[in-house]
Amino acid sequence: MSAIPGIPALKSRAVAASVLTAATVTASMLLPGMGSEAQAATPGQTAVKVAASKKGSPYQYGAVGPNRFDCSGLTLYSFKKAGKTLPRTAAQQYNKTRHLSAGSRQVGDLVFFHSGSNVYHVGIYAGDNKIWHSPKPGASVRMEKIWSSSVWYGRVN
Repeated sequence: MSAIPGIPALKSRAVAASVLTAATVTASMLLPGMGSEAQAATPGQTAVKVAASKKGSPYQYGAVGPNRFDCSGLTLYSFKKAGKTLPRTAAQQYNKTRHLSAGSRQVGDLVFFHSGSNVYHVGIYAGDNKIWHSPKPGASVRMEKIWSSSVWYGRVN
């Protein structure tokens, strides 16, 4: 029987099976919702983590990071770190996404605030009706409840 790297050689298949079963059970307990095989994070889930890591970074109009952001600069930066390319402005980003209903939104989808047909703000859906965003001059990147019903949702492909 060959050894598993990082695990001492085991004397029997039964012992090896029980060790691997224990490792699988432990992994599934640490990663809720995942079975014995861990699933890779989606680009949107990765983008949420990137945006969260920028908490407190100041707003600056036209900034795309890594230390200052406007709203679409934060989404562009976060998705770029997740391996996806987005255009520069919130309106352009809306046009580049697959549009969704509120009932279909998932963590990592983009939330677009609009007035009529004009998209004026974007954030990344964090779950529980909250977004990560860079709100306005004088503020910094933060998580906040969605404050308007005039929103559209889009998924980055």
